[in-house]
This record gives sequence, C-alpha cells and structure tokens, in this order.
Amino acid sequence: IRVADAAEAFDIATRNGATGVQPPYTVNDEETKTSLTISEIKLFDDTVIRWVSGSYEGPGIPGYTRVKNFEGTYGLRRIDHCVSNVPNLFDATDYLSKSIGFHEFSEFTAEDVGTVDSGLNSMVMASNNEFVLLPVNEPTFGTKRKSQIETYLDNNNGAGVQHLALKTDDIFVTMREMRKRSMIGGFEFMPQPSDSYYEKVPGRIGKDTLTEEQFKELKELGLLADRDDQG
Repeated sequence: IRVADAAEAFDIATRNGATGVQPPYTVNDEETKTSLTISEIKLFDDTVIRWVSGSYEGPGIPGYTRVKNFEGTYGLRRIDHCVSNVPNLFDATDYLSKSIGFHEFSEFTAEDVGTVDSGLNSMVMASNNEFVLLPVNEPTFGTKRKSQIETYLDNNNGAGVQHLALKTDDIFVTMREMRKRSMIGGFEFMPQPSDSYYEKVPGRIGKDTLTEEQFKELKELGLLADRDDQG
C-alpha cells in the first residue's frame, strides 16, 4: 500500500497495536536516482501489509529490471480489493480499525452471499478515502458442507489472503491477452461454468446489458457476469 511516509505509517500502526514485522528501510535506484522506503506490519498470521513511499516509480522495487519488449499490463489498471479469510471476523476487523484506522465500508452475512451448502460473513474495511479496500471473511457453520472459508483456513493452516480483485477497463481484452499466454506457462485459470450457466445469464442480468457478441465471449473466455441494484 503506497502511503505518504512508510516510516510514519509503521510508527503509527505499531503504536496503535499493530505487530511490526519489518522496520522501515530505504532502497535506492541508481539509474533513476530515486528511492523507496519500505516497512511491514502483520495483517493476519504470516501475511503482512507492506507500506511503501518515495519517489521511485519503476517496476517492483529498486533493483528490479524491466523485461525487454514487454508491454506489461494486459489492460490491468490497479488492485480493486484484497480479500482475507480469518477464523473470527470481529477480532480481525477490530485489529484493522484500531491499528491502521480503517473503517467499515460494507457488511455481508450468510443470508446475502451464502448457499445451502456453504456460507460466510464478510465485512469490507476501507481507508479514509475508500480507495484501499480490505474485505475480511469468516466461516459460518451448520451448513450441509464445510464452509469454503473454513476449508481455506484448514488448507492454509490459518488466516491469509484468499484473492486479489484486479481492475480492468475491458475484461474481454484483458482475458484474451492473458489466455494467449496460458498455454506457454503464463497463466492458469479456473474451470469455466457449465453450458447451463451461460444459458441463464441473459435472463439474470438482462438481455440488453451486453451485446450479443459479448454474451458469446463470456462463454468463450470462461467469464462470469452478474448485476445488482448498482449496475
């Protein structure tokens, strides 16, 4: 997470109860004569939040080398949100609220996002400007199958990041570019849904939501589509 001052962010967070992992240090980039200050605090279990600040804006951190003839982004613009799974939601969100000052952006319960077989409770924590979003999930119990969140916690041996959501202005362009490289060791994708899923999509989101060609591309690229009262 880029901040105004990674050293100050570390100091404030640890004074407010965060567990310090990496005290602030500065790395210089000799080529551009810029620098990056880095510090880290505990997020959950062995996962950390890394604060970065400084004038360096190259790839990765100073010392990384740009790959020649590589355009790079596949249309991806930024991280939209970063989701963690934890055993206890309120302990986790209380830690984020007290240590780094994030506030509750929205909340979902098993009734909102669960199924008959699996469920979760979730709270989205946000920075003051609501540009940095850190949703947190906890498992629910009493369903036919073990909650997907509980399964994650078992397999991961504890809390951690479940997924990153990446913002792109055109997901069709992004996926076509990424799929070009999937057969040469570039990317591995989840299996796509069944044919019946794509047959039901127009009725669920509205036939005028996407063009006929886009509905075809959904299935071709293995994409999902949904809508709510926000669009």
